[in-house]
Amino acid sequence: MEYYRELGIHDLYRRAVSIPTEVAEAVPAVNSETVPATMSKKLESLDLPIFSADPASDAGRLAAIDVEERPAALKAIREVIGDCIRCKLHKQGRKQIVFGVGDPNAELMFVGEAPGADEDQQGEPFVGRAGQLLNNMINAMGLRREDVYIANVIKCRPPGNRTPERDECETCSPFLMRQIDVIRPKVIVALGAVAAKNLLGLNDSMANLRGRFYDFRGTRLAVTYHPAFLLRDPRQKKEAWKDLQMVMKLMGLTAPSKPENQ
Repeated sequence: MEYYRELGIHDLYRRAVSIPTEVAEAVPAVNSETVPATMSKKLESLDLPIFSADPASDAGRLAAIDVEERPAALKAIREVIGDCIRCKLHKQGRKQIVFGVGDPNAELMFVGEAPGADEDQQGEPFVGRAGQLLNNMINAMGLRREDVYIANVIKCRPPGNRTPERDECETCSPFLMRQIDVIRPKVIVALGAVAAKNLLGLNDSMANLRGRFYDFRGTRLAVTYHPAFLLRDPRQKKEAWKDLQMVMKLMGLTAPSKPENQ
């Protein structure tokens, strides 16, 4: 694996393949005592980067989590992450892991880019100025912050709030994907280009990514602008509202009426 990493090859995935009979007969059977049958089945169905079927590995531990017990499952994912030192961000000033927050049974999930300074300090995503705007966006949809689930592509603050790098996103991806598997929201809203491109695996402009739904891990995914971008360019708030209205229509939500004195 180190050899491949030095070559710059990071995207290695475990996929189901058709093995010719002559090859299958030449390969020894896996020892069932080493990899239990239940674990093997879970690993086969888990769409995560997997380098080992070892139950003690990150992939094995994530696969073993019972996603039906949602609060306990999210707690178990957090325990797998631990005081993470899997990428360089733990050496670059991050104070704590910012895991995610909200209703484990939420029908709507927001995924942002990365924690900022306020989030790194408090250990909760979207608590700064961008978080306040996100709260307003959620309220405009007729929901409360407690009704949704909020997470980020990566769980540690990059130094200086720089854009997360590819290896950092890839390192965190299995944990975010398992969070999504546990919550099973009706709709995911990707906030900003970084979240959209990492979730969808598409390198395209926001103009092309917005305005439609994508099938994603058994749910629907929509793309809109990151609240931090909207703070810098308030003119795009109308466009973001169009995206949220599209989500509301799919979810059967109605925006609350404004009081007459407003």
